[in-house]
Amino acid sequence: MKSILITFFTACIALNMYAQNTYIYCGKLIDVNSETVLNEITIVVEGDKIVKVEPGYLPALDNGIIINLKNKFVMPGLIDMHVHLEGEMSKKSYIERFTFDDADIAFQSKVFAERNLMAGFTTVRDLGGRGVNNALRDAIKNGLVIGPRVFSAGKSLSVTGGHADPTNGWRADLMGDPGPAEGVVNGEDDCRKGVRQRYKNGADLIKITATAGVLSMAKSSSNPQFTEDEIRAIVETAADFGMKVAAHAHGAEGMKRAIRAGVASIEHGTLMDEEVISLMKKRGTFLVPTITAGKSVTDSAKIKDYYPAMVTPKALEIGPKIQTSFGRAYAAGVKIAFGTDAGVYRHGKNGLEFQYMVEAGMPPIETIMAATVNAAELLGESETLGSIEPGKYADIIAVDQDPLLHIETMQQVSFVMKGGVVYKQ
Repeated sequence: MKSILITFFTACIALNMYAQNTYIYCGKLIDVNSETVLNEITIVVEGDKIVKVEPGYLPALDNGIIINLKNKFVMPGLIDMHVHLEGEMSKKSYIERFTFDDADIAFQSKVFAERNLMAGFTTVRDLGGRGVNNALRDAIKNGLVIGPRVFSAGKSLSVTGGHADPTNGWRADLMGDPGPAEGVVNGEDDCRKGVRQRYKNGADLIKITATAGVLSMAKSSSNPQFTEDEIRAIVETAADFGMKVAAHAHGAEGMKRAIRAGVASIEHGTLMDEEVISLMKKRGTFLVPTITAGKSVTDSAKIKDYYPAMVTPKALEIGPKIQTSFGRAYAAGVKIAFGTDAGVYRHGKNGLEFQYMVEAGMPPIETIMAATVNAAELLGESETLGSIEPGKYADIIAVDQDPLLHIETMQQVSFVMKGGVVYKQ
């Protein structure tokens, strides 16, 4: 009975909010388009959209709801372009692949989704799971689960033995020969079929593992794992279905193949060289750096038996290099979109990435732009997300201190609104 009453009252509150306009009084508003801080601004929200952004504190007409953020720094809801909502790395993660059903994954993903939202990330791009991520996205959209707006890749695409081959490290009699339905593709025909299967399963975009990786049970950390023609087949087929392609890549050769084949983003980019940087600038390819994950796997690898013996040396090799590579790419003028690889570390700590980006040489205002307007551009959602403007979703957050002076305040978001509904105040 109690849960029914809570649901009823929550519904009433939501209906009441949508019946009246909401007036948000912002003491300071970070305008990511002009890269300036505006004083004493009112944001008017109607339903799930922003309808006005005007100077001064406008009177609340028709008994409108007032939200007083006069002592806060207000900005657009943040976008993390690289998360894994289905899980969270721990000493038990490798055995849980055999002990967890999809239902177990679904229940824990609900917790992880809420943590991301409460940290100020009103939108995320989920770059690979078992397919539960697609169902989680829909549950959030339908109001059954609290979480950010999710753009899901479903299951990543890998070659046989590649970073996202789900049977790496298994006993020979369990390994089998997974194919496109399981996200394992070899040759151009397989690659096209793999994309079409992801579309059929409801994915919003495609994620490929263009090189080896750190946490998979395979010895290399960075070798190329697709031919350029295979990646081109993926990109072309994805485009037919209105989807972009994100490419996990640590090694330089795999990055070059992926960029030339037309992927939208390189995830991690750890061992990029000058040719990679030049190609990214020429093609307009985004880098999603994931520095937090790099630091996390480095720290975890120093704990005895935290990772399997095959994984530990890869973590110690790759993890410490991501921040430096990001700094080089930023300084050279590569386009940057914010992403953390949440799930490799604890969900909800995503705000650490801002501090690490600043340490690598990016000004605070540009780190916020990377997590708002830049991320929205990479998503293809600039018309609806990424800034506080009339006509866009009312995704709005606030922090207590000036992030341009105290970037660490991005780890302590004190107000969260997504789609016109307040989730944290």
